[in-house]
Amino acid sequence: MERNEIMKIVNDIFVDVLDNEDIKINETTTAKEVEEWDSLTHIQLVVAIEKRFKTKFTAAEILSWKNVGQMCDAIQNRIN
Repeated sequence: MERNEIMKIVNDIFVDVLDNEDIKINETTTAKEVEEWDSLTHIQLVVAIEKRFKTKFTAAEILSWKNVGQMCDAIQNRIN
């Protein structure tokens, strides 16, 4: 799966989980930049991403993500 396709799917997950149609994420987006993205929604986002991409991430992997780009790197490494 190509990176732009992963990013689109992840953006759709953010829109759904955060219930905000106006969210547009990119590689450098962080939780500080998205008002609705708090610790609880972070867990919901990870669960939704794991379900959609049929994979599981370790706690260490999840804690290492500093932005959406690193999240997408982890997804791409798992599915390719």
